Amino acid sequence: MARYLVNRGHQVTMIAEIPNHPTGVVPAEYRGKLYERVNLDGIDVIRVWVQTSPRKTFYTRMALYLSFMIAAILAGLLMARRRYDVIYASSPPLFVGGAAWVLSYLRRTPLVFEVRDLWPESAIILGELTNKPAIALSELLEKMCYQRARYIVTVVNSIKKRLLERGYPEDKIYLIPNGANTELYTPAPINQELRKALGISPDQFVLIFTGLHGLMHGVDTAVETAHLLRTQEDILFLFVGDGVRKAAMQARTRELGLPNMLFLPLQPEKELPGFINMANVGLSLGRKNPLSRGALPVKMFSYMACARPVILADEGESADLVQRAGAGLVVEPENPQQLAETVLTLYNNPDLCAVYGQNGRNFVELHYSRQQLAEELEQLLKEVVNGSK
Repeated sequence: MARYLVNRGHQVTMIAEIPNHPTGVVPAEYRGKLYERVNLDGIDVIRVWVQTSPRKTFYTRMALYLSFMIAAILAGLLMARRRYDVIYASSPPLFVGGAAWVLSYLRRTPLVFEVRDLWPESAIILGELTNKPAIALSELLEKMCYQRARYIVTVVNSIKKRLLERGYPEDKIYLIPNGANTELYTPAPINQELRKALGISPDQFVLIFTGLHGLMHGVDTAVETAHLLRTQEDILFLFVGDGVRKAAMQARTRELGLPNMLFLPLQPEKELPGFINMANVGLSLGRKNPLSRGALPVKMFSYMACARPVILADEGESADLVQRAGAGLVVEPENPQQLAETVLTLYNNPDLCAVYGQNGRNFVELHYSRQQLAEELEQLLKEVVNGSK
């Protein structure tokens, strides 16, 4: 989105934390730095110090969130000195909104608040936030951000619906969904060079999962599915990324002695299309909870943009979208048996895979191209700046 705005002639400054997600470990080249300022594809990026930890507890999360909020406020006051027309804050975590609220107030600059997850509501449901005083303060901060924002941007209809139920006016809420960069994620034949480098057979049927292995993702289901399909030596499950569930997945894989699970570390986004194009099918795995029902996973759009069929283990908006697009098959989340049967369906039907893949590419190009969505964002920001919103 920011690259598009820069290419359109706008000046963009981005305040972010020093890299550490999702492991909580800061790379050696960033350690000891209070900040770093770089030009990234024309974006003025200010990375600020945060208190990180590989241990994910209530206190370590609060230390991370609060340290970023304070550092971002200081960076916004002391380093981002030019006159800005609008402040755009993307959450979660909600404390990003807290920093933007302070900067918006002190600099008398309009705020547009993007809500990609209803925090703290989602953190409470997942059990990440149980401290009652912290919940009360978070809910107060959330309300302050919504009230201060000239406009609230949501990425899924379920969040928009929830905000309307809370009484926020419909003309203040704008939907710009997740999507894929259709210039970066493009269809290509099976990437055999990468397969060879990773020791994957040219004829293996590879199912790929990319991105965060988190609490909201039903990644553990894939391990049990791989166990059910362990005798199918030419079917391989490939997981590319990291997250809090990865260690448990690897431990379970070792416990079961599974030869059909392969784990790779996080990759730069520019490399991900090559990995997806090495696979036959893209996996998107959710869990049985209300939060998953309202999600539109980014990985799903990336697979579709690369013309790879999707197996979606989820319910709600994402399931409706895959079925509407004719881009793959939908199964019940956290159901290894059904997932295994669906894998075999695509394994035995290469022509069906090709149809689903092309349908997905066509659908993303028409409705969920990042370029198209960035144009919508540009128009919204122009309206805010010109005073018509």
